[in-house]
Amino acid sequence: MLPKRKPHYRFPLIPVSLFVSFFSFLFLYYYYYYSHSTQLPQTVTKISDTLKCSSQALALSEKFMWYAPHSGFNNQLLEFKHAVLIAGILNRTLVVPPVLDHHAVALGSCPKFRVVEPNDIRISVWDHVIELLQGGRYISIAEVIDITSLVSSGLVRVIDLRDFVSIWCGISLDLACFNDSKLQSSVSKSLKQCGSLLAGFRGNIEKCIYAINEDCRTTVWTYHVDGHEDGILDSFQPNDQLKQKKKISYVRRRRDVFRALGPGSEVESASMLAFGSLFSAPYKGSESYVDIHESHQDQRFLSLMEKIKFLPYVPEVMNAGKEFAKATINAPFLCAQLRLLDGQFKNHHKATFDGLRQKLESLVQKGPLPIHIFVMTDLPRNNWTDTYLGDLTSDAHNYEVHFLREDDQLVMQAAKKLTTAGYGQRFIPNSVSRIGKKYCSNQRLPDVLLYVEQAVCSCASLGFIGTPGSTIAENIELMRKFDSCSR
Repeated sequence: MLPKRKPHYRFPLIPVSLFVSFFSFLFLYYYYYYSHSTQLPQTVTKISDTLKCSSQALALSEKFMWYAPHSGFNNQLLEFKHAVLIAGILNRTLVVPPVLDHHAVALGSCPKFRVVEPNDIRISVWDHVIELLQGGRYISIAEVIDITSLVSSGLVRVIDLRDFVSIWCGISLDLACFNDSKLQSSVSKSLKQCGSLLAGFRGNIEKCIYAINEDCRTTVWTYHVDGHEDGILDSFQPNDQLKQKKKISYVRRRRDVFRALGPGSEVESASMLAFGSLFSAPYKGSESYVDIHESHQDQRFLSLMEKIKFLPYVPEVMNAGKEFAKATINAPFLCAQLRLLDGQFKNHHKATFDGLRQKLESLVQKGPLPIHIFVMTDLPRNNWTDTYLGDLTSDAHNYEVHFLREDDQLVMQAAKKLTTAGYGQRFIPNSVSRIGKKYCSNQRLPDVLLYVEQAVCSCASLGFIGTPGSTIAENIELMRKFDSCSR
């Protein structure tokens, strides 16, 4: 007879333990995944390969406008003012961008007719926006500049870029902040598609987007009640030498922004109007891109022009500057803004210092001593030794030099107060339900040193010496003209 087989239902102890451990692991994994997934923002709404606006965006009666800021902060502030003006004229809601890193995006030279194409600069801005979000360094320009009175007056409507993208592309930019690799793969594709759509890479899409591809090489935007300048040649044109050397065929025309892009134009039905750069500056008797200065009988336009002349910093910035002037310097002082390392300024140290030297020598003659000086400069403190700044700091009898650093307690406190103020939530739909909302949990403290320094300079009772041609100096002069220190 064959021997009896042992029953099959008896399993060894070790495999059973492994079996229990395996299912315990699965249980914990799914519990962790689903409990945490509820904390994630809404999932990505798929954007089709044939890029188009989301149905939610097209259902809105609202019409939007955005643009591509670039270069340093004060250039970005100037562009923002132009954007506010044009959005007001066209009755479109302005999409408010973040503050970009200094020169993270560059335009080029309008006078030399050598600039980045509008599509390319728009996509560069979009890529940098994502970089700022992922690095926890995103801060809206409306969190730094106080536009409360501008918006409350009803002269212009605005929306934060982050909120706009969630509506228009159907994707929350919060998702860019998460490190989940599976999620990031989907998010990355959707973000690229949204960026391509906003940049106008697929051309103009009916009822969705109209991308302005004219730039300062061909166009100067104007606005007149009768549109009498529309289509005429601008006074500044590329000369024959430049045309031959660079093979330029451009002709600059003055175009009326209302006639070209307003009611009755082919742009009117587009949900989004996308500009490239909106930077403009005077050059050889003409503005390089935006020339909207004339007075009109339209009271709304006049009010808007008046409002954008000066947009102050938010109270958290101004209060920090005032506190430093009052508590630390605690005396009448001169402000010196010395741009020494960047662009056109780096080879002109002597000329930059000459105006300061003359002013200080005059003050020394008048007394009393020492003369207090607040210095804001891009030259690192340890490189002052062989410069005029080194001479000033070593002459303690005649001068007392003050300066701020990014890690100073006063600057850090201003950054913390700015972060908790929640200014980014002031002008968005349904903001009451979103009070205290943080876009990304990894948000870092913003760099507010430049803003606080300008606030200090606005309080300098002995005067201000700025670097010629610097937009920082121009903004400080404007702050002083509007007496922002006493507000």
